[in-house]
Amino acid sequence: MKIPEHAKLVFKWKMFDTYQWEQEMFDWSIKIFEKLKKNNTIDIVAVSEDWYIYILEEEQPWRPPFYGLVWWTCEEWEDTIDTAKRELLEETGFISNDWILFKSYSKSSKIDYESVIYIARNCKKIQEQNLDSGEKITIKKVNWKEFLDIVADPKFRVQEFALDTLRYIYLWKEEELKNIILTDKTGMAK
Repeated sequence: MKIPEHAKLVFKWKMFDTYQWEQEMFDWSIKIFEKLKKNNTIDIVAVSEDWYIYILEEEQPWRPPFYGLVWWTCEEWEDTIDTAKRELLEETGFISNDWILFKSYSKSSKIDYESVIYIARNCKKIQEQNLDSGEKITIKKVNWKEFLDIVADPKFRVQEFALDTLRYIYLWKEEELKNIILTDKTGMAK
C-alpha cells in the first residue's frame, strides 16, 4: 500500500520520512496510521563477457563481512537504472551495454520503497573501483555453481533474490533462471 495523498509528513530524517494519516476502521472509528518512506534501492547481478558472475565480498564499519551484489540507495532525483549504472562503475569499475530488469520488490507494508534487481551482462572493466570511505569491497568472479552456493550462504545479503533463486530451483526451473541471467540481448548463452 502506498502512502495516501492526504497523509502528513510528521518527521523528516536522513534516511526515512514518517507519514501519518487518519484511517476509518470497519466499526467507523478513526485510528492514526503511520508509514515510513525511503528512497528506492538497487542490486545488480553483474555478468562478465566470458559468462562468469561477479559477487562482492564486502565489509562495512557497522556490520560483519558479507556477500552481496553491487547495491546502493537511489538519490531522490535518480531513476533506478541510472543508480545501477553509476554504482556498477563506482563499486567495480565495470560498465555494461546489456541491462535487464530482473524483479522489483516491495519488502514491507510499513516502509514505502522498492528494491529493484537488475542483471548487467557483458560487463567490462574500464576503470579502478571508486569506493566510499566506509566500504571495503573485493570482487569475486564465480561460475554458476559457485554463484548458487554463495546465494545460499547465510552471509549473502540479498535475501529476496536468494528466495527467488531457491524458488526457481525448487520448481525445477534452475535452467530458466540460468538463461535469464546468462543469456545476452543477442540470444547468446553459456
